[in-house]
Amino acid sequence: MREIIFDTETTGFDPKNGDRMVEIGCIEMVNRVLTGRTYHAYFNPERSMPAEAEAVHGLSDAFLADKPLFSACAQEFLAFIEDSPMVAHNANFDFNFINAELALCGLPTVAMTRMVDTVALAKVRHPGAKLSLDALCTRYGIDRSHRTKHGALLDSELLAQVYVELRGGRQIGLELSAESAEIVTEIKVLNKKDRIFRQPRPHAATEEELVAHAAFLESVDTPLWGA
Repeated sequence: MREIIFDTETTGFDPKNGDRMVEIGCIEMVNRVLTGRTYHAYFNPERSMPAEAEAVHGLSDAFLADKPLFSACAQEFLAFIEDSPMVAHNANFDFNFINAELALCGLPTVAMTRMVDTVALAKVRHPGAKLSLDALCTRYGIDRSHRTKHGALLDSELLAQVYVELRGGRQIGLELSAESAEIVTEIKVLNKKDRIFRQPRPHAATEEELVAHAAFLESVDTPLWGA
């Protein structure tokens, strides 16, 4: 099963108030295994960045000034996500921003039925516990030492590991990718073709061994098999 783990960074909390998406990071997983395929982009929000938001993700007006508009990247983004389920932490927030940007482009929005919210999963698995991404990384022993500020792709990478744990705790990377499985199959075929077959070794007892065994049986007093 193909799933997209993603995160967004924005200018604020609500697209209805004019806030815009400025970054998105997506990671592809197949059968809960990372494939290495990603989609990552920054966008010019066509508005100023509030200081509170910049303090969270570090994306300034100057940095975003030469970045493309979301409308220029929308088709590339849609081609990457296809019709796969989309996994995010507090997913309603991210879905609202993605769909607001798509609506501004006059494009169909992403169905909310595709949404998988890791906060909701964590509430079921760890009722009463802290549910932030940082708290879940700590709970599952996931290294986030390189995370000094929020970043869409980095947070998606951390969330992918958390998601696997929330779904049952299978370590990422232990399963073979389709390409790796194909290589292993090819090796097995080559090994079978080139294998040197040897005659099986005899396993029957020798005459000396049979005589020694019979003598041993004779030496046993009141054997159990004689009862």
